[in-house]
Amino acid sequence: MGVLAIAIAFVAIIYVVLAVKMVPQGYRYTIERFGKFTATAAPGLTLIVPLFDRVGRKINMMEQVLDIPGQEIITKDNAMVAVDGVVFFQVLDAAKAAYEVSELYNAIMQLATTNLRTVMGAMDLDETLSKRDEINTRLLMVVDHATESWGVKITRVELKDIRPPADIVNAMTRQMKAEREKRASILESEGARQNDINRAEGQKQSQILEAEGRREAAFRDAEARERAAQAEAAATKMVSDAIEGGSVQAINYFIAQKYVEAIGLFATSPNAKTILFPVEATQLMGTLGGIGELAREAIGGGDKTPPPAPLARPSVPRSSA
Repeated sequence: MGVLAIAIAFVAIIYVVLAVKMVPQGYRYTIERFGKFTATAAPGLTLIVPLFDRVGRKINMMEQVLDIPGQEIITKDNAMVAVDGVVFFQVLDAAKAAYEVSELYNAIMQLATTNLRTVMGAMDLDETLSKRDEINTRLLMVVDHATESWGVKITRVELKDIRPPADIVNAMTRQMKAEREKRASILESEGARQNDINRAEGQKQSQILEAEGRREAAFRDAEARERAAQAEAAATKMVSDAIEGGSVQAINYFIAQKYVEAIGLFATSPNAKTILFPVEATQLMGTLGGIGELAREAIGGGDKTPPPAPLARPSVPRSSA
């Protein structure tokens, strides 16, 4: 009896061990009974019937990354480029992923590879280098639609590297250099043009200001001449009024002033280098006295006696260079 009890206990332990399955987080187990799928075991402890049920597939439900191996693709304009990338996917239905496709990872990789050739083969080289986002989007749509029946969701497709041939890279480098030199020349010419415009604008403003200055100066000069003429007229009128009133000293002063100014003009001659002008004060006073007598006779008005002969003007020796 004791041996039988031990045997029964041993069989019970083995049965419990075979019946209890622990599913880790992030996985799903498929349960098969006599080789037919019956249920999907969620994370945690799951009981099955030993000898009748068994765990079929262990499916990873977390998002996974699958590398697309490097391959050479011929573009629309017959350029050879080497491309590699990655595919991010997640299993949503464990049963479909286990039984709708054989070798899920290899199937996704082959599907992404062939569609990558199709998408990039329909584009020019320049488009493949500049439109990575468009390639990723188109490839994602195609692969995701194809794997939908497998219970798989393609979350992202990314191209890691696109490597054109060395000769094309050199040509692109020269093209980029020429384009940059062209833009530099354009910017330089634009700068020179703007500089010429600014210089012309500055000259224009300078000429405008200079013309305004000349106009203001002419206006001031005219105003000064007008005031000088008014002062001269006022002085002449005062002298005339004084002469008319019988003031002999006024006309003597007026004539003496003009006489002195006339003598001063000798020094301003451009041909005169040395002037010898021996004028005595008595002769000048005599001349002024004679002019005064003329003025008195003019003021008297009744004396018709002819005026005395004018004094002889002293000779003015003048030498010129």
